[in-house]
Amino acid sequence: MRTLIKNGTVIDTDPAATVLGELDVLVEGETIAAVGQNLSAEDAEVVDATGRLVLPGFVDSHRHTWQAAYRAVVADDDIQGYFRTVLGELAPSLTPDDVHAANLAGARECLDAGVTTLLDWTQVAHTPEHADALVAALQESGIRAVLGYNPQDPGDEARRVRDTHFRTPGRLTMAIAALGPEIAGEERALWEWRLARDLDLPVTVHAGSQGADSARRALAFLHGNGLLERPTTYIHGVDYAGDDLKLIADTGGSVSISPIDELTLGIGYPITGRAAAAGVPVSLSADTVSCGPGDMFSLMRAAFAMERGLGNMAFTTRDVLRMATMGGARTVGLADSVGSLTPGKQADVVLLRTDTPGMAGTRDPIGAIVLNADTSAVETVLVAGRVVKRAGALIPA
Repeated sequence: MRTLIKNGTVIDTDPAATVLGELDVLVEGETIAAVGQNLSAEDAEVVDATGRLVLPGFVDSHRHTWQAAYRAVVADDDIQGYFRTVLGELAPSLTPDDVHAANLAGARECLDAGVTTLLDWTQVAHTPEHADALVAALQESGIRAVLGYNPQDPGDEARRVRDTHFRTPGRLTMAIAALGPEIAGEERALWEWRLARDLDLPVTVHAGSQGADSARRALAFLHGNGLLERPTTYIHGVDYAGDDLKLIADTGGSVSISPIDELTLGIGYPITGRAAAAGVPVSLSADTVSCGPGDMFSLMRAAFAMERGLGNMAFTTRDVLRMATMGGARTVGLADSVGSLTPGKQADVVLLRTDTPGMAGTRDPIGAIVLNADTSAVETVLVAGRVVKRAGALIPA
């Protein structure tokens, strides 16, 4: 299977977000074979990208995908209202069929918006049947995903999920979605990280948003017990100080920032610039559509505006586009596979129109992606070389 994307304005994101110019992208099988001028290939499907922006697919590093079933259900609530309504009342009632439908809808929403890789942080794997339904939905959707599995005692079910669904390398991988010491206590955290070690999986944890003292103590506990040897992503982290961020950077951690939900739910102010300045890999995430948008364009705009609003005028649209692509790839542990258009990487590619009313007259392509584009500009999406959206419409799963 070959696809030749011709004459698009190619934007790559490694080592920095850069407009490479009018080029071709050759896809062979699941991977990017070449990026250059006047490429040709026999028997290739040719995609005319004239007037289009060609870039790597977006990577969402933390999304409760199943909550697509409850869009805007807590639009005006705070974090306690979210916990009470979404997790306390709605989540327990879901059947395996419910979570399959919800996860499939949420993953397809991502693809429609150009998000080709997703970390699905799930709280609804109530039974083995629920867990299997969640994985099946991700597989059927066509997206690339890391299942952030929130384990229950004992760890046998987490092992079963890994061994059943993730033994063979492919579009789907797995991480341990830990509650962590701030939410579930130190004993539970020890068990979660040791389970991740035993299963050889990374950890993704909501952390650093229960107050500065709590953030510091919990991070020190994890470090003191040697748990940060596991690759760990810290979600939100709004209360981390400079020393905390330095420790995260020094131990190979990363942060996932949900710029809109962190403000609208009253969690705290996003640490986008502070984390980046400390050398921590930074990524963006939608978190939940129960109280926020599900597209990366909204998240990039919010992150950019919030950081500039702090007076950080050195923070650029190029910085935020890289966070939405290569930064996300590093955060979810897939930097060698996705996040840029480097030949040899997986062919996760997005084509954006520049002839829509909101994109016409584009002079700075990267600036336009961050400040002007929306889902209506997403014309073509490829995941692992397979076209999942064509001519502005999703191809049926």
